[in-house]
Amino acid sequence: MLRWLRRATPGFCSLFEPSRSSVRIFLGLSLLACTPPDADSLRFGLSANPGTLDPRYATDAASARINRLIYRSLVDFDTRLKPVPALASWEQLTPRQYRFTLGVGGRRFHDGRRLTASDVKATYDFILDADNASPHRSALSVIEQVKVNDADVLDFHLRRADPLFPGRLVIGILPAHLMASGHPFETQPVGSGPFTVVGRLGDEGLTLKRLADGQLVEFLQVADPTVRVLKLLRGELDLLQGDLPHELIKWLSQRSDIRVRLGEGSSFTYIGFNLEDPAVGQLPMRRAIAHAIDRQAIIRYFMGSAARPANALLIPDHWAGNPALVGYDYNPARCRTLLAAAGYDPSHPLKTVYKTSSDPFRVRLATVIQRQLQEVGIEVEIRSYDWGTFYGDTKAGRFQIYTLSWVGLNTPDIFRYVFHSRSVPPAGASRGRYRSADADALIDPTESQTDEPGRAALCRELQRLLPLDLPYVPLWYEDVVAVARADISGCRLAADGNYDGLLTTQRNR
Repeated sequence: MLRWLRRATPGFCSLFEPSRSSVRIFLGLSLLACTPPDADSLRFGLSANPGTLDPRYATDAASARINRLIYRSLVDFDTRLKPVPALASWEQLTPRQYRFTLGVGGRRFHDGRRLTASDVKATYDFILDADNASPHRSALSVIEQVKVNDADVLDFHLRRADPLFPGRLVIGILPAHLMASGHPFETQPVGSGPFTVVGRLGDEGLTLKRLADGQLVEFLQVADPTVRVLKLLRGELDLLQGDLPHELIKWLSQRSDIRVRLGEGSSFTYIGFNLEDPAVGQLPMRRAIAHAIDRQAIIRYFMGSAARPANALLIPDHWAGNPALVGYDYNPARCRTLLAAAGYDPSHPLKTVYKTSSDPFRVRLATVIQRQLQEVGIEVEIRSYDWGTFYGDTKAGRFQIYTLSWVGLNTPDIFRYVFHSRSVPPAGASRGRYRSADADALIDPTESQTDEPGRAALCRELQRLLPLDLPYVPLWYEDVVAVARADISGCRLAADGNYDGLLTTQRNR
């Protein structure tokens, strides 16, 4: 392992070499005697617990992925990221009216009640009520009214024409009678999905039961990736997905008792800026930072090539993606020129504060980026926080620079949610306070354009504009990585990192 890492670029590889303590951990792991896992459940290791099990408020990745197992939505997406029926099929009656007809499958809530059009209406009415402060309200503000025709049919009336509308209806449906009584869905979810909750969300984790066969799945939070691997080897965990440093992945792939699977992912990692900050709010400073990041080196040596460079939120082969985009190249000389023109030099360096979560992998990534920025004369102070505090700070705009990842990017409505001038939190996710009349002028007609090639053209033009303003520095699309014990089979990978593979995962007897 050490020899392999030392073939990296001189002067750069030292950032990625395991410490002596890491080597001792690897040696200790290899000597562990594995204990048989609990045959009654599959244990899934998480780096962070879901923030909420209420889909009306869920925005973090763990919540979205687990809620997808517990609840069903009206609409889903196919492999080409086009909307397809889930609970319901639809027809467009007029430019501003869609009729949804509920099908047969998935219409029994876990408390035994039948899911009807009234439950759908109640779910979306709740989200649209400003007093409830749902983070999804902005993305669904096009809805003017929801009318129930009968138990199986309902109409969505829109404020304006929106050909992208069906793809917005991906919120899990909740029972109307429980919403009316103030049921605590955040910890005691009741959905109609393929899994039901049998152990409540808490410090000890979360237990779901697969309804098809009664298989139990325990989600257990283990923040440290090395400890997660330790528990996997000892049989305390059966399956891990994501959030593992590439040294551990490489080492695990060489073991006969472990199976490692990799697949191309769509999760988009980026550097975000506070555009109201006196320093990084200046475009030349953001461009300087973009030219200072050696993405290819980070992907190759830090991430073990388990990612591909990104130039936009949407992957290039998305129907609205822009494969012609060329990102900012690694150009330290250009970076120094931009800094000098702004009055920064080695005697007066640009000073920044970089916020990240306390996840060890993310902290190490921050350290790598810190080193690259320091090499061109940008001083970086790293501040790491527990996930809740860090995520709260990004939503509140309490940052200068940060890194995060977007997951589950399926439709172009993400551009309004992230980049429209009216999407500053809590109305949306413009966490950096980006405001651009030019961007708004491309986002607004995208949502009213009835011709799909026309919508795609507007999206591509917007994705060409954004790098010029640089509210984000795109970094990469991380690969999906699943690691399981050798007796676990049937787990499928999805590009967006969802946990749907648990529908078929099993222990070989």
